[in-house]
Amino acid sequence: MRSSSRDKGTQKMAARPHQFREMHSSRNHTIILPGVSSEGREYLQAGLLDNQSVVTNLAFAMYDAPVWSLALLSSRVHLVWVATVCGQLETRLRYSNTLGWNTFPLPKLTEKNKEDLTRSAEDILLAREAHFPATIADLYDPEKMPDDLRAAHDRNDEVLERIYIGRRFKNDTERLEKLFELYTKMTAANDLKKTNTRMKA
Repeated sequence: MRSSSRDKGTQKMAARPHQFREMHSSRNHTIILPGVSSEGREYLQAGLLDNQSVVTNLAFAMYDAPVWSLALLSSRVHLVWVATVCGQLETRLRYSNTLGWNTFPLPKLTEKNKEDLTRSAEDILLAREAHFPATIADLYDPEKMPDDLRAAHDRNDEVLERIYIGRRFKNDTERLEKLFELYTKMTAANDLKKTNTRMKA
């Protein structure tokens, strides 16, 4: 395929058929998230890879993103948002970076908030590691989820939800109400910026 391509760059790569033509890479680590996840799980399963790993088109990647980002992706708040604004593959959740991540309403984080979220993300990863070689499917089966992993997610939710409203949310309905309240403010501020830009032009 490379040899017969009209693209000169592709033709040159025929001499190195074992290599990817284009590679995204990180200096330190990559945060990953599956493109499709079971609707039966209580959390999305974000992960942390080293800088030597290759991420396929079946997952989303954040190269050298702060580790506290993993805490956001792994939260109940984020899962509820994604289940509402993203699409589905049959009944499974289908993640979208433009709809799920780029629109995710988040209060302004202090350095202390980021430190706390980093710690809770690390706790989730350590709890998973304690059950090696269990798979993600094993660990996130709602009926078999290990107690320490569930507790790590619960602590992560508490840290994040206190940033939002100073306490835990009562339920998913309250989570969504707060998220859409913040989203409305966020989009209104963006609309105002666009209007001001047009007026200046």
